[in-house]
Amino acid sequence: MEVVERMKGKRVVKPIVYGNTATPFGYKRESDQHTHQWTVFLKMFNDDDPSDFIRKVQFKLHDSYAVNTRVCDKPPYEVTETGWGEFEVQMRIYFVDVNEKPVTVFHYLRLFQPVFTLPNGTTQVIAEHYDEIVFQEPTIPMYKALTAGDGKKHDRKKFHAD
Repeated sequence: MEVVERMKGKRVVKPIVYGNTATPFGYKRESDQHTHQWTVFLKMFNDDDPSDFIRKVQFKLHDSYAVNTRVCDKPPYEVTETGWGEFEVQMRIYFVDVNEKPVTVFHYLRLFQPVFTLPNGTTQVIAEHYDEIVFQEPTIPMYKALTAGDGKKHDRKKFHAD
């Protein structure tokens, strides 16, 4: 078994935002009874390039979707679909260094609230959550990947919930 060298005493925190947006059609679609288009996503809180350290994000949707597991192997990490009901989405984040265990977050997909008015005057449901991925003593290659984009700042205009 190969010994993996880790950065002893080092800790790296990567802030993320995950959630969904939803827009009603304004009617119930006859073919499938769907009423909304929605997008579930995972983004960086700062302007870091997530592909420096994220290999892929797997989204597990409701079982009623024919293909309910979707994988994004490059940004943007998002899935857009249509539907009529709210449900819990599992997002599993895999890292470029396979020695780092995947991280799983859960988001309850919202279709009806909270509603925000966008600058163009239209309304949209936006449900976002701030979280942090904490790497305690990451591997040396992972530490380099995690610190490659350091120094990028948060753009408050990109999110509705800080």
